[in-house]
Amino acid sequence: MIPYGCQSIDQEDIQAVVSVLESNYLTQGPLVTKFEDRLKEYCGVDYAVAVNSATSALHIACLALGVGKGDLVWTSPITFVASANCALYCGASVDFIDIELSTGNISIAALEKKLAHAQANNCLPKVIIPVHFAGQPCDMQAIHQLSKQYGFSIIEDAAHAIGSSYQAYKTGCGKYSDITVFSFHPVKIITSAEGGMALTNQKELADKMRLFSSHGVTRNPDILTGEINGSWAYEQHVLGFNYRISDIHAALGLSQVDKLDEFVAKRNRLSQQYDKAFKALPCTPLITKPGSLNSYHLYVILLDESYDRESVFDELRKNDLGVNVHYIPVYKQPYYQSLGFDNHYCDEAESFYKRIITLPLFPGLTEKDQKRVVEIVKEVLGSLRS
Repeated sequence: MIPYGCQSIDQEDIQAVVSVLESNYLTQGPLVTKFEDRLKEYCGVDYAVAVNSATSALHIACLALGVGKGDLVWTSPITFVASANCALYCGASVDFIDIELSTGNISIAALEKKLAHAQANNCLPKVIIPVHFAGQPCDMQAIHQLSKQYGFSIIEDAAHAIGSSYQAYKTGCGKYSDITVFSFHPVKIITSAEGGMALTNQKELADKMRLFSSHGVTRNPDILTGEINGSWAYEQHVLGFNYRISDIHAALGLSQVDKLDEFVAKRNRLSQQYDKAFKALPCTPLITKPGSLNSYHLYVILLDESYDRESVFDELRKNDLGVNVHYIPVYKQPYYQSLGFDNHYCDEAESFYKRIITLPLFPGLTEKDQKRVVEIVKEVLGSLRS
C-alpha cells in the first residue's frame, strides 16, 4: 500500500543517532541546544524551546501566555484535537472559527464576525490558535491586525508548516504572532521520531516555556531565591511537566533540518504534478495563496459534491492507496459533544469534511507510484460518477 505520508531517513540521519548512542549524553546533553539554535537560525527568530511533541509545545505556549480558568481560546475545527486540547489542559474553554473551503484555514470573514459578536457580549478570546492546514500559512497579517484591535494573543499551530513562508517570511519567524509551534512526528516535513518546538521573539515567554517543560525546576542562578545554598542548588518555581526531548531525538531532528528545503521543494513538485493530472477531474485541490510558499505536509482534494466520500475512500483503499481524511471536525468528537458543541457547529467545516480525501505525498514518493495514484483516482472517480 502507498501510504499518505512517510518519513525520509538516510544514512546521515542514522549515523547522527548512532553517534549520540555512542556518546556520554543520551538526554539533557548538547544536541538539544544545537537543534534549537539551528531552527532559530533557519526561521529568523530569537528563541526556541524543543520538547517531546507539538502537543507539549502547544500546552506550554498556552501556559506561558497565562491561559487559565475563565479564559477563552479559539482555534480551527479542521485540525487534530491537540490544537484545542491544549487550552483545556489549562482550565480554559475552547471555541471554533469556521474555515474557508479553498484552503481549509480559518476564514478571516468568519473570524471578524465572531470577534465583533464576542466583543458585544463581553466574551473575547485570550488566545487564538490559527492552524496552517496542510502546510498553507493562514492570513497572518489579517489575524495580527485583528489581535491589535481586539486584544488577543496568537499561537501559530504550524505543525504542518515548517519550511513554508508567508510574505517572504519563514513560518516561525514570529512577525505576526507571539509563539509558533512545530511538529516533528514521522509523517511531518522533517522528523525527530517524536518531538516538537515552540519559537518566539519574547524572552519572557521563552523562559516560561522552558521552565514549564522541565518540571518547573531551574538551576539558573539569576532567578534562584538563595534559600537553598550550594552549587548543587535547584528550585521548583512552578508546577511543570517532563516535556523534555532527548539528545537522540534532537540528533535526528538536527540532521533532518539540513534537508528541509529539499523536502519542501520535492513536495511542491509532486503537488504540481497532481494539480496538472487532476485538472479535468471532478475534484478540486486546495489552493496556495499568492505570496505564500506551501510546505505541502498533505495533499488534499475536495470531491465534487455529487460523490459519496465514503465510497470513494473505500475504493481507493481497496486499490492499495493509503488515503486518509484530515480531519474530523474537533467539535464532532464525543468529548467535545459532551461540552455542548452541536454536531454541525461550523457550516463550511461541515462541507469541507464531507468532501475531503488526503492522497499520498512524501519526498520518497516515486514517479511510478505517483502515476499509479493518479490512474487509480481517475478510475475510481470515473466508475463512481453519478
